[in-house]
Amino acid sequence: MTADNPILEELPPEHRSTVLDRLPTSLPLPVTATLISREDYWRRCCTKRWPACDISHYGFSWKRLFFERHLQNLIENFIPDLTDPGSIRDTAELSKNYIRRLEIQQLFPPVKVEMRKEDEADDVSDSGSDAAGDLPSLDHFDLSLIADSLCDLEELHLVYGVRGCGMNFEWNLFRFTDQDCMLLGNALKTLKSLKVFRLHRSKVDDDKVRVLIRSLLDRPSFVHLDLSHNQISDRGARAVGKLLNQSQLQVLNLCNNNVRPHGAQAIAHALTKNSTLQILNLRLNHIGDEGGQALCNALQQNTSLQKIHIGSNELSEPTATVLAQVLSQNTSLRSVNISCNRIGLDGGKQLLEGMTENKTMLELDLRLTDVGQESEFYINQVLRGNQESARVQQKQLST
Repeated sequence: MTADNPILEELPPEHRSTVLDRLPTSLPLPVTATLISREDYWRRCCTKRWPACDISHYGFSWKRLFFERHLQNLIENFIPDLTDPGSIRDTAELSKNYIRRLEIQQLFPPVKVEMRKEDEADDVSDSGSDAAGDLPSLDHFDLSLIADSLCDLEELHLVYGVRGCGMNFEWNLFRFTDQDCMLLGNALKTLKSLKVFRLHRSKVDDDKVRVLIRSLLDRPSFVHLDLSHNQISDRGARAVGKLLNQSQLQVLNLCNNNVRPHGAQAIAHALTKNSTLQILNLRLNHIGDEGGQALCNALQQNTSLQKIHIGSNELSEPTATVLAQVLSQNTSLRSVNISCNRIGLDGGKQLLEGMTENKTMLELDLRLTDVGQESEFYINQVLRGNQESARVQQKQLST
């Protein structure tokens, strides 16, 4: 059986089933990718390579699971200047009809070339050559090489770093270079079907995020951006604010970055004009009361946001004052997290006053805010009432 001579389909159904049950899973992919659609065969291929397989994450398709994880493994183990990218290009082309999501959990830089020690510097010739000039770049795999084959890709998750490096740890193993950023931006321009993009733990700074944002503007299908655990500050947050008003973004995660008051104000300004964003996560930043008040003021105009997380942001009573006004007026918010901020007793009383008029809020996380047990108790009473009302309403809609 070859791709050019597909005799499998010519067999009677009962014989075809017997043949497929006995086919080895080691057959070349160029043959099996196009000729075999039976899920039982691809289930055997998957379980032989990966002991734990959950097809519910792959549209309940064993064939999709196999090709997505196979391509992921090739990319995660690619070493620039050492591995031939041709095999990845060929695999991407073979599997283009089955790839919907790629979760790349590591990307290797080129193999390190040992630097000359300082005590050997005198041995360098006087020819004017620079030893550092002979070192390879620190750039990673270029996703734009396969972007044309990933026309149906909907989710892309990336980490520019190395897992389990142990005693071989070096900061250069976790460096997202300017060239990496440019190449990734080119790939994003090609991935027209992309809905979800997650780039975290990759040291993305303001300049790099601005490059990436330019590749994501005016994309109606793009709805989820996760740039958590990076180094994005105010300039980068302003670029994200621009994206909010030139996209249909529904989820934005900037957790654990370096966003400060001016960056939060830029996002708040975008929220006043936005009608699609539903979830905003700014946990573990430094927006302060100036940024917190700006966001809360924006929520008095915004009617789409349902969940906001601004925990661990150096907030205090002034933010709670404005948030209390939001709680008494806003009917779209369902979950607010302001944990790990010094809201204080007076701030807690104001939040309670706002919550007494709220009928839609289902979650208000006040852990480690020093709002006082009494205020927290009565706020939780209101929340439980809202939750019960929501359950009754949902039950009525389902009957």
